[in-house]
Amino acid sequence: MSHGHHHGSGVQHRGRLAMVLLIALVVFVVQVVVAALTGSLALFADAGHVLTDAVGVAMALIAITVGRRGGGPAARSSYGFHRAEVLAAGANGLILLGLCVAIVIGAVRRLSAPVEIDGGLVLAAGAVGLAANIVALLLLRDGASENLNVRGAYLEVLGDALGSVAVLVAAGVIVLTGWSQADPVASLVIAALIVPRAVSLLREVGEVLLESTPRDVDLAELREHLMGAEGVVDVHDLHVWTITSGMPVMSAHIVVDDDVAAMGDAQAVLGRLHGCLSEHFDVEHSTLQIETRGHAETEAHVHH
Repeated sequence: MSHGHHHGSGVQHRGRLAMVLLIALVVFVVQVVVAALTGSLALFADAGHVLTDAVGVAMALIAITVGRRGGGPAARSSYGFHRAEVLAAGANGLILLGLCVAIVIGAVRRLSAPVEIDGGLVLAAGAVGLAANIVALLLLRDGASENLNVRGAYLEVLGDALGSVAVLVAAGVIVLTGWSQADPVASLVIAALIVPRAVSLLREVGEVLLESTPRDVDLAELREHLMGAEGVVDVHDLHVWTITSGMPVMSAHIVVDDDVAAMGDAQAVLGRLHGCLSEHFDVEHSTLQIETRGHAETEAHVHH
């Protein structure tokens, strides 16, 4: 018996994601042009990071659109395509790690063979990038707590904002001192900013795909709440996992008193349990199997 559907599709964030995508593409073009003119590896690295931001946001938009395609109970994808956003986030994390490898290789080469950099142009491009990142962060801030892909995009833009700061610092050092190796050093800083976020995103994606219990759900506490409902004497086969961000689901076998036999009584127990799950644990989609003591004992014997 199931109750409720709460989908973290992120549809309400599509407009802001589209704006962030446009901003990222404009900044990418500006930084690539200036990087080509100045030979700045740090600016190339930041441009590459901006491009991954754009790819990540585009993936998020595609995943959100695909995720809206549902499937009825008889369809092969009975939950629709909500996992599409998780796969998109995983691809995004892998792209970030690949970018880091490329940045590190280029920076090591530049440290041993430095090139002359026009710090003034790099400084201007870095300032444009930082301003654009601040606008993008403001656009994504609210959705970051509600949707996995929006959160991934927000973290990328945050890291890119820090990367823009690194570019500005390196450009300032070059303008003031002429030390061109500040540029590859800034590139390594950008790579160091990207790696933890990419790993964190991939870890979260892995937890969803492995159907691990959500971090904010305490199974012992959840079982205690269910046990506290009137008419419930035991709970077993309790599982909680996540279909996609904002869409936790749960299943459990609920053992009730033998006098809870009539359908009306069972429905009353279900109503109390669903209310508990929704109010205390934000689980709107749950599947609960009602059993009597005798059935539970028989089931335990069969499983044994």
